[in-house]
Amino acid sequence: MTLFEKLDRFLRNLYETGFYFLAMAVKENFRNYVGRAGTAGAPAPTMAILGNGPALADELPRLLEEMRGGDRDFLAVNFFAEDERFAELRPAYYVLSDPMFFRDTDERERVEALYRTMNERVTWPMNLYVQYYNPERFDYRAALPNPHIRIVPFHTLMYRGFRRLEFRLYRHGLGSANFGTVVQVGEYIALLLGYKRIELYGVDHTLLEGLCVDDANRLCRADRHYYDDGAPAALRPMFQKAPRRPYTMSVYLAEVAELFRGHEVLRDYAATLGARIVNRTRGSMIDAYERERF
Repeated sequence: MTLFEKLDRFLRNLYETGFYFLAMAVKENFRNYVGRAGTAGAPAPTMAILGNGPALADELPRLLEEMRGGDRDFLAVNFFAEDERFAELRPAYYVLSDPMFFRDTDERERVEALYRTMNERVTWPMNLYVQYYNPERFDYRAALPNPHIRIVPFHTLMYRGFRRLEFRLYRHGLGSANFGTVVQVGEYIALLLGYKRIELYGVDHTLLEGLCVDDANRLCRADRHYYDDGAPAALRPMFQKAPRRPYTMSVYLAEVAELFRGHEVLRDYAATLGARIVNRTRGSMIDAYERERF
């Protein structure tokens, strides 16, 4: 690296670091809400994180068979509460990070139905993690008055400055692991809570599968989930969530690249804590973590 390149990198990192602290002071704060809330009861040796990928359809029945040993806590995401096995699995942790859960979007009715379901079905202590950044001031407690649900904010402002500061911020519940998927937020929360083994299920990340551009130049993809019951998914135009606008190929590929880079960051961060992230999802496209057949 030349002297000019070193100076350029230093100045970029200096700017990004200063901008991060200024933005945190203005938009959020420096409180470790996740650490303050702690675990929901005595933690098990392992945290099992459940994604929404197709592989979970095969993995979930086996997890339910094995859960009787009490060696795993479960973290669920997004619309898992609508699954009939939700009350049987009784996840102690739940993460909602998509803007549609606190903003008025086309998914509003589906989100409202999810909150009603959670209010009715949660009868055990559960920490629900939501974005601190909430410009519309959505009232989670009004939507989820269930006393068993503890609402815990997490920070979402990405840090891109000096690398030597990045993991220090993570250890204090600052920075953000919101690299593009709710599963990564779940991994970060599990590490903040002190879990030394984190297992991933239903985290296929086949994000480049079925990409195409239609005759109207719209980027399309057949998005599949575990709850599709094996039915073939239809190709649909892809839109960014908030604001809702069509994806272009360049924007989508850049986001996917950042998402996979985020897994590498989380892998390295876990190693500094003496923790392991184990990918047990068959056919997963993530190459950052060690794999273990389930």
